[in-house]
Amino acid sequence: MAFYVVQFLTGLASAASLFLVASGLSIIFGVTRIVNFAHGAFYMIGAYIAFTLTERLSGAFGFWGSIVLAALAVAMIGIIVEMVLLRRIYHAPELFQLLATFGLTLMVEDLVVLVWGPDDLVGRRAPGFRGAIDFFGQNIPSYDLFLIVLGPVVLGILWLLFQRTRWGVLVRAATQDRDMVAALGVNQKWLFTSVFAVGVFLAALGGALQIPRDAVHHAMDLRIIVEVFVVVVIGGLGSIIGAFVAAVLVSELNAFGILIFPKISIILVFLVMAVVLIVRPWGLFGKPEAPARKTPGLTVNPWRPLTSNERLAALAALVIAATLPLFAGNYALTVGSEIAIFVIFAVSLHFLMSVGGLASFGHAAYFGLGAYGIAFLAKMAGLPMVVCLLLGPLLGCMGAAIFGFFAVQLSGVYFAMLTLAFAQIVWSIAFQWVSVTGGDNGILGVWPEKWAASPSHFYWLTLGVAALVTIALRAMVFSPFGYALRATRDSLLRSEAIGIDAKRIQWTAFVIAGTTAGIGGALFAYLKGSVFPDNLGISLSVDALVMVLLGGVETVSGAVIGAIVYKALNIWLVSQTDLSKLVLGGFIMLIVVVFPKGIVGMLETLAQRRRKVAPPASPLLAKPIESAE
Repeated sequence: MAFYVVQFLTGLASAASLFLVASGLSIIFGVTRIVNFAHGAFYMIGAYIAFTLTERLSGAFGFWGSIVLAALAVAMIGIIVEMVLLRRIYHAPELFQLLATFGLTLMVEDLVVLVWGPDDLVGRRAPGFRGAIDFFGQNIPSYDLFLIVLGPVVLGILWLLFQRTRWGVLVRAATQDRDMVAALGVNQKWLFTSVFAVGVFLAALGGALQIPRDAVHHAMDLRIIVEVFVVVVIGGLGSIIGAFVAAVLVSELNAFGILIFPKISIILVFLVMAVVLIVRPWGLFGKPEAPARKTPGLTVNPWRPLTSNERLAALAALVIAATLPLFAGNYALTVGSEIAIFVIFAVSLHFLMSVGGLASFGHAAYFGLGAYGIAFLAKMAGLPMVVCLLLGPLLGCMGAAIFGFFAVQLSGVYFAMLTLAFAQIVWSIAFQWVSVTGGDNGILGVWPEKWAASPSHFYWLTLGVAALVTIALRAMVFSPFGYALRATRDSLLRSEAIGIDAKRIQWTAFVIAGTTAGIGGALFAYLKGSVFPDNLGISLSVDALVMVLLGGVETVSGAVIGAIVYKALNIWLVSQTDLSKLVLGGFIMLIVVVFPKGIVGMLETLAQRRRKVAPPASPLLAKPIESAE
């Protein structure tokens, strides 16, 4: 019994740190509506700065002063980030803000390695809390007891701050209706800046308080951000009390899951998250989400099929790409095959996001399921490659059919978080079901047959499949189904009023996108000759989001260009510099701020401006042309 009590207290100690980070993210989203992917980066910077300060300042005052100073220093960095970067994109769709903060995360990962090195750093023990307390033969670290007390204290301070101060009233009002707050004369810029600073301070404080418990390393940002998103979504976006309750729930599930359900311990948290979102879509203590500022894919200029000249240009580009094996080496052909595969992956997500208005944060699940489908059929059933390529993606189709049925019941951020939960469940199964999936060792020896084994033949195979998939999805955009799907995206209420079964249409689009992603995963398994749980990971899902937004989410074929540019740039940077994430992150942030419509969207805008400034055919036609424009 004593052992379980100690395990419970350990979970509460972890909950305190998790609550600090999650409450900061919840506050930021509640007011600014920014899904801050860089929140984990601020947590990590807080830990690194606290480690440096505690090593230089001695004594109890030096240690605890360093913890507070580190959090304040990171809060100042957060203010600069908010004023220089985020203030420029507050009115952009949430996905663009996610992309910008993801670029910032990439930059921070390389910066901390550049400043502090790649090795793990072990911090000092906290003065006054270096021992342990005996509890019926079980030792409880005194620092854990300190954290257990700190959590409710911080919750009480935040409650007083938001309930008993004028600033807190303004923050709560902005959470409910930002436009009304602005109409009352409140300076929204400084309100948002102060909220962001408080949120970042809490994240950095959570990171700084971890140095007596855990080593500081450059991967701790991604480790914490997934759990923080889970906590915030379960508790309800914008709810501090919800963040506290969810942090305790998640931490206790982590503490006891390894004891009671060791084979599914990683899945438990995401199962709970999925169940909560299905039963109560806005979280335990949250409120229904306000309408989004802008639906992804909604554009001023109506979409149109390609003209004859544009089709000829696309065909010419495809023919030129097909000639690559005539003059390129094996390495270039392998890179070309990988780019073609990720074109398939990107266009599948783009179809869901741009045409359907459904932003999935877990699209890699279906890519990975397609890869595992190939591995099971080829290694276990011994089926030929053609049969595997036809049947393997069906595993991605099945996953999309099951998960999509529940996901399309939600919308906005909650839809995205539920797709993330399902993706993490699939990843956890692949990671822990060692007897079937091989776990972290993966499934090896998945090689193509002789007719596709050479780099040139496999390149032509992937290029052909990518072209067919892109053409099929583009044709679907301008089919009756595509028009119905775009109607549900632009106005769910109006589409249902004219007899469109919106949920069925969205579910069908989800299945199509998942199956297409499975095709890309199937080819990827043959390209690499192996399948690992990382093929289902969150980092791959984020890569797909970056490709789509980089090309232009408001365009029909932007994902093709986005995938080519992002993947080629990523591969080239890795081969040229050790700071590839720093350069790539800076490039992503530049695109978001300077070219928010993406590469293809920017080119379309320039083309439209040229057409507008072109002289009219005759003076008699000048006025009608101007009116039409």
